[in-house]
Amino acid sequence: MVGKRKEEIITFKVDEALAHELRHIPNRSQFIRDALLSALKNECPVCHGAGTLSPNQMKHWQEFAEHHRVVECNDCNETYLVCDASESVQ
Repeated sequence: MVGKRKEEIITFKVDEALAHELRHIPNRSQFIRDALLSALKNECPVCHGAGTLSPNQMKHWQEFAEHHRVVECNDCNETYLVCDASESVQ
C-alpha cells in the first residue's frame, strides 16, 4: 500500500432543491471537492472564515489590499481596515 492515498468519506445533508440540482451534475463528488477547496482558498480576510469572497470579490480585495491592511484593535480586539496612504499623510 505504499504511495496509496488514504481517503475519507464525509457526508452532509442538503435540502430537496439542492439535492435536485446536484443530481444533474455528472461528477458530483469532484464538483463538491472543487467547491469546498475554492471556498477554503477564498477565506474572507476581514471575517477570518465566517464568510467567503466570490472570485470577482477576491480580485477587488487583492487590488484594495495593495494599499490597505487588516489590523486588530488594541481596545476591543476586533479587526478593521487601515489605509496605508492615510498614514503617510500624517
